[in-house]
Amino acid sequence: MKTKKIISAFTLFLLFATTTFAFEKFSGALDLGHMDYFEINEINEKIAGYTMQRPPRFGETPEDSIACIRNLSLYQEYYNQRNFNLAYEPWREAFFLCPQSSQNIFIRGVVLVKMKYNEETDPIKRDAWVDTLMMVHDKRIEHFGREGFVLGRKAVDLYQLRPNNIQEIHKITSRSIELEGNGSQADVLLINMQTLVRLADAGLKDVEQVLLTYDKIMDIIDFNLENNPDDRRLFEPAKNQIDNMFEPFASCQNIVTLFNPRFEANPEDVELLERITTMLSNSNCTEEALFYRATRNLHRLQPNAESAFLMGRLENNAQRYNEAVEYFEQAERLYDDDNEKFRALMLLADISYRNLRQFSQARSYALKASAIDPENGRPYILIGEMYAASASACGESDLTKTVAYWAAVDKFIQARNVDQDPLIQERATSLINTFSQYFPDRELLFFHGLDEGTTYRVQCWINETTRVRARP
Repeated sequence: MKTKKIISAFTLFLLFATTTFAFEKFSGALDLGHMDYFEINEINEKIAGYTMQRPPRFGETPEDSIACIRNLSLYQEYYNQRNFNLAYEPWREAFFLCPQSSQNIFIRGVVLVKMKYNEETDPIKRDAWVDTLMMVHDKRIEHFGREGFVLGRKAVDLYQLRPNNIQEIHKITSRSIELEGNGSQADVLLINMQTLVRLADAGLKDVEQVLLTYDKIMDIIDFNLENNPDDRRLFEPAKNQIDNMFEPFASCQNIVTLFNPRFEANPEDVELLERITTMLSNSNCTEEALFYRATRNLHRLQPNAESAFLMGRLENNAQRYNEAVEYFEQAERLYDDDNEKFRALMLLADISYRNLRQFSQARSYALKASAIDPENGRPYILIGEMYAASASACGESDLTKTVAYWAAVDKFIQARNVDQDPLIQERATSLINTFSQYFPDRELLFFHGLDEGTTYRVQCWINETTRVRARP
């Protein structure tokens, strides 16, 4: 009896501390479930006055408060021991008596109800457990909020247990995503798209809804991939699966049919332009006129290096080379990254050489690129190819029509010397062997009074000093 009095006094002392924190600590630590009826009544008599003042979330009456404490203690002890069968009944009592006492009632309740679902063999009763599980999620929202997050977990459970309720699941996930935005979880986004595609296949949703939802979901996924690297393992598989599901709907015709009227109505709506360009680009529809027009308007309204580079690509593909040069020059100026500057300059050099036949300008671009990346041999290979291509046009005699090949081979040798990339080395060596065959022979050199190894100034636009060499 002495032990009983000690336990009762200790219980009274803890219950007397009426703060929420003290109560929750006490209810999780004290095992009132092992006390007999006499002990519980003893506690009731001694603390009746205090429990009447306890907040409603611990029960409306003193009796409810004691029952709440007892059941919380019992279910928590059994739950922590992973004895879920014994935990269920006291959890259920606490759930109805004092649902506001702790959010854990709902978090752990999901586990306990799923356990009951898995144990049930009667199909009708088993289905009823699904309703109970949905009720647990709804009550959690009612008492503790976080509607968007909890709706997501509710939808995931419903998708697992009633996968054919696609309309309800899609409605719940859509609401969850609307509330959570970039905070949406990967499995919720995936299920939302899965149910939408099934509804579209059944004729209950149209292609427009699929396109717009896909665009919205991918924005959220991309945000998380960029800002939450720890969650990549969740979002990357979801992205791949969503891309695969979307593919049948991602025809260029569908996208253009949907967005062309909107573009015509609002050609300077930046958000719309971004959506059009992203979706067409992701679907490999960059040849569409709508992509060009939307990209051009977007660049005009919000110019940046990437949009300038993209416009350069589009103009180049359309064989409007002068316009392409203007955009690539703009991109090179706007880029902060040297690798991007190098890329833009090499494209400028290539277009100026191959399409505009502006050799001097092309060489200037290539040399500027080489200054950015001195260990890259590509600029020298391009310059050497230009020298070789203009050899016959830069001379009037049998000799002078061949001397540009000396300068060309010089550039190929320089490329091989500065770049350790095996592909560049192989390419440079091949070009050296090829164009060395176009050197003048020794007889021609003798006729013009030239000795091998002496210096020679190549004229024309090349205007470089090289060495006299005979054909191997």
